[in-house]
Amino acid sequence: MTSSPAGYSVIDVETTGLRASWHDRVIEIGVVHTDLDGRVTGEWSTLVNPERDLGPQRIHGISAADIRHAPTFKEIAGAVAGLLRGRVPVGHNLSFDTGFLDAEFTRIGVTTPLLGVVGVCTMAEAQRFLPHAPRNLAGCCAIADIPLDGHHDALIDAHAAAALLRHYLDLSRPHSPWPAALTSCAAAEWPPYAGGDAPWVRRGVSAERQHHFLARILDRVPQAAQPVQATTYLALLDQVLLDHHISASEADALVDLATTLGLCRAELDRLHRDYLLTLAQAALADGVVTSEERHELDLIAGLLHLPASATDEALTETATRTPSASPRFALREGDLVVFTGEMTEGRETWENRARQAGYVPHANVTKKVRLVIAADPDSLSGKARKARAYGIPIVTPEAFTRLLI
Repeated sequence: MTSSPAGYSVIDVETTGLRASWHDRVIEIGVVHTDLDGRVTGEWSTLVNPERDLGPQRIHGISAADIRHAPTFKEIAGAVAGLLRGRVPVGHNLSFDTGFLDAEFTRIGVTTPLLGVVGVCTMAEAQRFLPHAPRNLAGCCAIADIPLDGHHDALIDAHAAAALLRHYLDLSRPHSPWPAALTSCAAAEWPPYAGGDAPWVRRGVSAERQHHFLARILDRVPQAAQPVQATTYLALLDQVLLDHHISASEADALVDLATTLGLCRAELDRLHRDYLLTLAQAALADGVVTSEERHELDLIAGLLHLPASATDEALTETATRTPSASPRFALREGDLVVFTGEMTEGRETWENRARQAGYVPHANVTKKVRLVIAADPDSLSGKARKARAYGIPIVTPEAFTRLLI
């Protein structure tokens, strides 16, 4: 029995790259439903964990910190199938979006009619409805007087394509320009897929969910931390703060270690003050604290949730107290370093800088590697995951630049 046409399902995906047939993956999906007249009837969007690095983040703007909270495609496949079933797929450069979605379904063993069903490509249809418009989404929207703010956000782009769809439908009245597509999509057979209905996650989730790591440490009656506990924790803290930033993955590592060592918040506060004191002593070693050194001390104090007065207190205390031992991380000539992720400057440029500083760029992460430099410190790349498993610090390119000075 043939179902009646339900309308259109306007889709957009953000991806790690351009090749669905290779190893690139979907990292965000936006879906907008419209009725037969192009009126919006619903919207859905989620980030998708590709279980690899995120590719050109400067383009799509998605952070690994957010992706850590996102479902995999398998975990939302049932919901995605339900949003597409019985509707005409629409997209700007539709073959790109359907190609990636079909590849994701194929990876989990699900065969869909996505690539065999006729759809509406608002880019291709622009030749008929917007003959002087450029091919890209922004250009078509400009000609059709459709606002487009936040380009390369899947839901925003899906809404823009939906607005183009309605514009085309309005220009076609009273006739439907795609009756055959409506009929064939309504009749297309989608395989039943049970499950895969995990909660969808939007951008910015990390900021909403991720509290400062100290807030996740139990507050109990403090006991004096043993030297081995202090040394172990401070060694990790020093690695974490190499790039003057605590990533979501690093915060998790600090919480896990503090919990394993049985350290409470009061004990961590003391260790953090000792760590700041060590930095203050290093800054005062030549008798002068420069503005740059002061800025670094204030920055570290803020990252550790120490009070605004902590830096002044540490600088004053350096003359009267010897801090607890705090091992400092430092690269040595001949150390192996690994780069991962798409950086603003090419990989070869960074590797040459490392060689000039006496370090050895390495292709893979092994236990002999001393440092991993990642475009995103929360990277999900295989190299980054292996580095975390081996306890190798991961820093940003900017932090690595400071180590070269």
